[in-house]
Amino acid sequence: MTRAAPTQDLRSTAGLANALRPAVLRLARRLRQLRDESHELGSNQLSAMSVLLNQGDLTMGELAAQELMQPPSMTRIVNGLEERGLVTRTPDPHDRRSSRVSLTEEGRQILLANRRRRDQWLAVRLAELSPDERDLLRRCIPLLEKVNHA
Repeated sequence: MTRAAPTQDLRSTAGLANALRPAVLRLARRLRQLRDESHELGSNQLSAMSVLLNQGDLTMGELAAQELMQPPSMTRIVNGLEERGLVTRTPDPHDRRSSRVSLTEEGRQILLANRRRRDQWLAVRLAELSPDERDLLRRCIPLLEKVNHA
């Protein structure tokens, strides 16, 4: 069940924000719920692994910056992932004082399986929409990315 804000509220920036925020949060929550719980990975661990999958090997500092967290917190996350064989650390060839974090093949496969599960669920929901509604969503993707990267 969705609760739409009155039409006049959607005309203001504040009203649009008030209506968009819960819709985006509910969708994000639903997609998070679809992850495979058998691996017992937390959202911070999965997020760090996703950054590595999307961007390749990173130093601990780069990974912490990407995740908007302090390096000691990222170190704890990476330690847990490394103990499980999902990431590896190697000395940085440009700065031997730091290490580069890499996703292992097992970590990569876990992430890809989770993405497939979420994509399949979302594809079924999108197929229920009309072609015009799907086209509207296609056109919204660049706008949502712009808002996300502001």
